[in-house]
Amino acid sequence: MAALFGGLVALVLGIIGIIIWWGYFVKALAAGIPTLLILGGALATYLGIEEWKDKRSAQKFDDESDTSKLKEEVKSIKKEVEDLKKEE
Repeated sequence: MAALFGGLVALVLGIIGIIIWWGYFVKALAAGIPTLLILGGALATYLGIEEWKDKRSAQKFDDESDTSKLKEEVKSIKKEVEDLKKEE
């Protein structure tokens, strides 16, 4: 119950404060909004660059993982092992 009462008092005082200091509130918004836009834009740019790097590295990994070359290499190694077993 105390939290409800405290919340209502804070709400009323906040509304009265905005009405009394409307000019200061508008100045604070005028200063705060560009700052938030700059910080948000910097964060979005950073995350975009990281995503681009991740996609690029994933693409390189897919290009390098050609399974046909690996299968041929495994077959040749198996042949070598069988030939060595036959020699013994």
